[in-house]
Amino acid sequence: MVTIGMNYSVRAGKEQVFEDACARVVQTMRGIDGHSDSKLYREVGPDARRYLIVSAWQSEQAFRDFVASDAFKKVTNWGAENILEGRPSHVVYKQ
Repeated sequence: MVTIGMNYSVRAGKEQVFEDACARVVQTMRGIDGHSDSKLYREVGPDARRYLIVSAWQSEQAFRDFVASDAFKKVTNWGAENILEGRPSHVVYKQ
């Protein structure tokens, strides 16, 4: 089991668009082999445009396969062009 933390900063006024997109991605992820669970968290306070997706996978390779998929690239390219401030960062937490 491995947990992935995916950190995002969202452009002002795009928070709801990001949250809606994440909800669709998380729903899609539920049907992917190797994926166990994902949850979206939003920071409170002055940095309320920062988000964290915590995602549990059976293996790091299963996550890497998902990230390499065309579906993931399509979503991330759209997000980078329209929604995000800067590049997201991913952190792997091994158990």
